[in-house]
Amino acid sequence: MTQYPEGYRAEPAGLSDEMRVRREKLFRLQDEGRDPYQITKFQRDRYSREIKENYDALENRTVRVAGRIMAKRVQGKAGFMDLMDDQGRIQLYVSINELGAETMAQVKTWDVGDLIGVEGFVFKTRTEAISVHVQKIELLSKSLRPLPEKFHGLTDTDQRYRRRYVDLIMNSEVKDTFYKRSMILKEIRAFLDERGFLEVDTPILTPFEIGASARPFFTHHNTLDMDMVLRIETELYLKRLIVGGMERVYEVGRIFRNEGMDTKHNPEFTTIELYQAYTDFHGIMDLVEDMMKRVAQAVCGSLVVPYQGHEIDLGHWERLTMAEAVKKYAGVDFADWKTDEDAVAAAKEHHVELPEQKTKGAILAEFFDAFVEEKLIQPTFIYDYPVEISPLAKRKPEDPAFTERFEYFINATEFGNAFTELNDPIDQRLRFEAQVAARRAVDPDCKAQVDYDYVEALEYGMPPTGGLGFGVDRLVMLLTDSASIRDVLLFPTMKPVE
Repeated sequence: MTQYPEGYRAEPAGLSDEMRVRREKLFRLQDEGRDPYQITKFQRDRYSREIKENYDALENRTVRVAGRIMAKRVQGKAGFMDLMDDQGRIQLYVSINELGAETMAQVKTWDVGDLIGVEGFVFKTRTEAISVHVQKIELLSKSLRPLPEKFHGLTDTDQRYRRRYVDLIMNSEVKDTFYKRSMILKEIRAFLDERGFLEVDTPILTPFEIGASARPFFTHHNTLDMDMVLRIETELYLKRLIVGGMERVYEVGRIFRNEGMDTKHNPEFTTIELYQAYTDFHGIMDLVEDMMKRVAQAVCGSLVVPYQGHEIDLGHWERLTMAEAVKKYAGVDFADWKTDEDAVAAAKEHHVELPEQKTKGAILAEFFDAFVEEKLIQPTFIYDYPVEISPLAKRKPEDPAFTERFEYFINATEFGNAFTELNDPIDQRLRFEAQVAARRAVDPDCKAQVDYDYVEALEYGMPPTGGLGFGVDRLVMLLTDSASIRDVLLFPTMKPVE
């Protein structure tokens, strides 16, 4: 029997009548030497789905299954229970003739939510329900809290996110979402591995805040007596590896940003960044299209997937420059802007917010935000971004006002960002310094620094390289038709309960 401290049977505050009864059942079992918490294992050899899918081969054969009681209809000398395991549910038939009067009496006291182990033979009832005729049964763990009510279940979204363990028990589609998340990551890894990419790990704790606009979380290293930063990206370490001769690398990385939360943002989230030497952003664009088709087909069985009322066709991708997209959806031609003043006048005419940098490129990006993004429902690559909003991308040789960068959009949401990477160390240093100066001008107390070690790495020479970063969580949202990022994170960040 478990060795609890003196007075452990005193009732905690706030117990419901049902919880009180369940505790009393546990204490009775312990007094009788039947403490379920003392059981260390159960040797299971079959799962519910396996039995159902292979009934012909398993009929009348003995199986051992284990799981949670989800329904119980036991009266008199026989009855049925529903057992849920990792793969689904299966019906159990229990009878006093098989189990004996003492065991049957124990079974009648068990509750929905209790975990049991069963041995019996596979058969079909008169209603053709595939079942297990129980010959031996054992209580493996006692559930001291009742599950949510059968028909309404756990429906409050706040409670579902806070008590994901109950959500997974009660809502099978939730478990399916997270199985699909695992499948998505597995397929992406397989796709990249087959193309010669190497999965690597880079530091989560970094020595200082970089100049990027994302706000980081800070912590302190006691031994070194130094403040450290939780990473906001994996990019700069991965590109150091490209310099070092690891020509195709990727990382599935947890990222931390001390910013707001909404249906598309959580303070910690998962990204995949990859870098390939000797290619450019057009090569990465082809890779993205191939990867998305592969993953959708493997996970959803189709290239056309439903998402929030739209049918998204991942088999067809449109490709537009940012200027072409603005002309298509806003009717404004970037080629007509001969000077920055022309761009300012166009912005005022179309009631577009002016950026801090009142240049043609920065204003083009504002037009895109105002008129284009919400129209991009079907998969679309937008490329050739203004240099003002692309500090890490290589300039286009034929037009240095733009960079070799693309983002791809689905359902009016940005899903990924890619560059032909900047490998000019002098240009990179100047852009970093400008970026940090801009941050400090907005927030004089910020601790952002230039990553001169990365600049030094570039001085050893980085080959022409294409790079990509995309959010895993948004991709899972798309392929599971989930409206919120919290639906695809097992334990999303929540405000503490008062």
